[in-house]
Amino acid sequence: MTRDRTRDLDQAVLRAARGIRVLSSIAWGPELEGTFLAAWRAGRRELPRPATPPRDLSAEVEALAGLAARCDPGDPGAAFVAATARSYATAGRMLGAIGTPRFTEHSIALYGRPDVVWSLQGWSPVDAARFFLKVTDDLISACRIPPRDDTIPAAELAASLRPEIDRFFFDDRVEVQLDPALASKAIAGATRVRLRDGAMFSELDREQLLQHEAFVHAATALNGRKQPALACLSLGAPRTTQTQEGLAVFSEILTTAIDVGRLRRIAERVIAVKDALEGADFVEVFESFLEAGQTESEAFNSAQRIFRGGDVRGGAPFTKDAVYLTGVLEVDAFLRIAIRDNRPELVRHLLAGRLTLADTVRLAPLFDSGELREPVYVVPWARDVRRLAAAMTYSAFLSELEIKRVDLDRIVRFEDESRERLA
Repeated sequence: MTRDRTRDLDQAVLRAARGIRVLSSIAWGPELEGTFLAAWRAGRRELPRPATPPRDLSAEVEALAGLAARCDPGDPGAAFVAATARSYATAGRMLGAIGTPRFTEHSIALYGRPDVVWSLQGWSPVDAARFFLKVTDDLISACRIPPRDDTIPAAELAASLRPEIDRFFFDDRVEVQLDPALASKAIAGATRVRLRDGAMFSELDREQLLQHEAFVHAATALNGRKQPALACLSLGAPRTTQTQEGLAVFSEILTTAIDVGRLRRIAERVIAVKDALEGADFVEVFESFLEAGQTESEAFNSAQRIFRGGDVRGGAPFTKDAVYLTGVLEVDAFLRIAIRDNRPELVRHLLAGRLTLADTVRLAPLFDSGELREPVYVVPWARDVRRLAAAMTYSAFLSELEIKRVDLDRIVRFEDESRERLA
C-alpha cells in the first residue's frame, strides 16, 4: 500500500472516530451524588438513575469497519490505522448498548477483565490488586501517616498548575479548565486538563496531576498531533487505554508523585470491577469503598466510575478501571526489556503519540525511516535512559529484599555487631 493511500485512510479514520466519545457519552449528571447520598444517609438504599441513553452510532461503526478492511495488514502504518478503526468501531457498538449486558461485553473486548490470568506470569489484575492492598496494609497498619488534607478548591489548584504546564508545553497552549460533570477528579486531552469543579484537592494531587494528566496524557496526544504520516496517533483510541494509563501511573511511581492512598484506590477499583461483574450492585460497591476508608463523596465517585454506562443493579459494569494495574506492570516490564535489549529509542517512541506497547515495536521501521517523528514533549525521566536504568535496577534489587526478616531492633543490633567486629 502506498504512503498516500495510508494517509488517506488515516485521515478518514480520524474524521469517523471524532463522533465516538466514550467518557462524555456515559458521564453521570452532578446532581446524582447529592440525591443518592441524601437517601443513603436516611437509610434508603436507592440505586442512582443516571440519564445515559444508548447512542446510535451505526453509521460511524459501519464506516470504521469498512476503512479497517481496506488497510493493508502487511504495512505497519496501515495496520495501526486498521487497529485504531476497529477499536473505535467496538466503542461505538458499546455506546449503542448502554445499560445492557452487551455494553459490558464490548467493554471487556476493549479493556479486558480483572480476573483473567496472565499465562506467562500466572496471576491476574485482581491478584496484583490484592497484593498491593496486603503490602500496604502491612506497611501502614500501625503507621502514623497523616490523613489527606483536601483543602484546595479546584480553581486554586488550576491556577497553581498553569505555570508549570506552560513551561513544559513550550510550543503549545494547554488549558486548565473546571468541569462539574467529571466522574474522575481530573482528565486530560491534547489541549486541556480538566478538573472536577466542586472537588477539593490536596498538595499530593498537584504533582500527581502534572505527572499523570499533563506530562503523559496531554503530552502523548500533542506529540501525536505533530505526526503528519499518522494523524491517528493523536487519538485516544480505547485500545491504547491500558498502555496510556499504565504509563501515566508508572510516571507517578517513578517520580514519587503517587501516595499510598492513591495506590490503594487504584487497587480497590480493580476489585470493585470484579465484584460488579459478579453481580454486586451500585450500593454494595459504594459501601465497599466506604469500608476501604474513602469518604462518602469519594466512594460515590469511585462507584460511579465502575457503573457508568452499565447497569447499576450489578452484573454489567464498565471495566476500564481494570486496566490501571495491568498497564503499569506491563509498562514496567516493557521498559526493562527495552533497556536490556539495547533498544533505548523505544522508551522515547512510547511517548510519540497514543500507542500501545506492541505499536511501539511494530512502528519502529517508520521511526527508523523518519516517517514518524521523535516526540517533542518528553517527560524528564524518559529523556536519559541511563537515569531510568539506574532507577529500575535499584527497584529490581529492592524486590528481592526480605523486609519481613528485619525490624528496627535488628537494625540497631546489626550496627552494634559491626562496630564490635571493627574494634
